[in-house]
Amino acid sequence: MRVTLKALRTNMGLNQREMAELIGVSKETWSNYENYETFPNVPIIEKITKKTGVSYDDIIFLPVDYGYTVKVQNKQPS
Repeated sequence: MRVTLKALRTNMGLNQREMAELIGVSKETWSNYENYETFPNVPIIEKITKKTGVSYDDIIFLPVDYGYTVKVQNKQPS
């Protein structure tokens, strides 16, 4: 089963501040991860997988339309 970071947190019964403390980041940083504003680095990903017991392959770190949004953002005007 694949799960988003928000679903992972809510399934654990934690609010953003509690999850951030568990992982060792600020609440704002965790919120950015959930909202796809930033992407956690490898040490943080390792903490997330260890603290939650969910493997990297089962966590959705990017929005479903990521490939589309990247192409649109990088498209040069004619």
